[in-house]
Order: sequence, then C-alpha cells, then structure tokens
Amino acid sequence: MSSIQYSRVLLKMGGEALAGPNGYGIDPVRATEVAQVVKDVYDLGVQVAIVIGGGNLWRGSVGSEMGMARASADHIGMIATVMNALALQDALERAGVVTRVQTAVEMRTIAEPYIRLRAIRHLDKGRVVIFGGGTGNPYFTTDSAGALRAMEIGADVLIKATKVDAIYDADPIENPNAKRFETISYIDFLNMRLRVMDSTAVSLCMDNDLPIVVLNFWQENSVKRYLLGESIGTTIRNV
Repeated sequence: MSSIQYSRVLLKMGGEALAGPNGYGIDPVRATEVAQVVKDVYDLGVQVAIVIGGGNLWRGSVGSEMGMARASADHIGMIATVMNALALQDALERAGVVTRVQTAVEMRTIAEPYIRLRAIRHLDKGRVVIFGGGTGNPYFTTDSAGALRAMEIGADVLIKATKVDAIYDADPIENPNAKRFETISYIDFLNMRLRVMDSTAVSLCMDNDLPIVVLNFWQENSVKRYLLGESIGTTIRNV
C-alpha cells in the first residue's frame, strides 16, 4: 500500500462512458466495463467516489438552444445523471462492490439524499459512493459537481476520465503538432481557455489546491496505473 499515491479519489466521468455504440443511452455491457475499472481501483484499497454526467441521455444545452428554459433543461439533466448512477451502481454491485448512490435532488425511494458526513462514513466503511443530481442547481455542470464533492469529502485528487490521453493546446486530431502537457497550472489552463474541464470547476480546485488529473479512461488500467505512481495524463495544479 505504500506505493499508492492517494487514499481517497473522486472520479469524474461523462455519461458517454455508459453509452452504446451510437453514443446514446445506457449499454449494460459498457456499464460492466466501467464497473470493472472502478473495481480494479477499489481493490487497491483506495476509497472511490464518483460523479457521472448525463450527456448520453440528455444535454441541457441542447434544450436551451431549442428555446427551453435553462433551469428546466438542467433539471432534466440532473435526473439523467441519477439514471446513470443507478445503472453504474447495479454494475458495481454485480461485480461484488458495495455501492451507495446519493442524490442532490431528493429521490428517497431509489437513493439516499446527499449528506456529506454520511458519504464520508460510507467511504470509511469501504463502500463506493456515486453522487447523482449534479450540484442540485441549474447552471452548474457535473464538472463543477465533481470539484465540489471532492472538496466536501476531502478527496486527495480529482480524476477527470475522458477519451483523450492528456491535455493539448489544440485538438491533436486536427493538429498533429499540438503540444501535450504533462503538467499545467490552474492559471495557465484558465488563460488558455482549454475546454477539457469547465472553468468553474478548475477555479474551485485552484482555490482549494486540489490537483486534477486528466487521463484516458479507456486506456488499459490507466486509472490504476496512475494511482500506483505511473506518469499518465496531465496534472493541473499549482506549479
């Protein structure tokens, strides 16, 4: 256990992690794959909390563009994140990992309401905790929810799970000369207006000196390897 870098992590992933081949909906096979990645980290003895988005089911920005009230569109998105949280909970439970879902929007018949000390208690007892419902407020992304929950539970690091292996100064697909960052400061990230993570979330982490790691969730054992000390992805921190 001495080689483990962090004892408690907040894993932030997009809802697309659970999507099927067409990029939409919840695919039980993908849910099982995601659960196995989480279980591999959990089996290291690391306490794992998760915030998952809802983009595979609904994007509030799309509703807003069509004339829907932003608050209504975002509330639908919050419910979508809870659907994803329940699907992932089921996959984790089937993999043998005791899991609790807590929601910022109360749905007592299917999940616990979010209570900070109860969440910490679950983690201390060796349970994975999935936070659904975002922050419970419109106009905030699930990235911001991930940063907020990470602070509240005392996480050591916020891991942003994506489809890219690091942060670049341009799209590496469109620009083969794009510069890859191994480490970047919060201020530089914000000044460069990089879009890997929203500015509110990064600012919150900066104010509380919480490191953010951006990595490719689907790269073999990427999260596990990072926690074991391997240099993977890009770290956003005070440098």
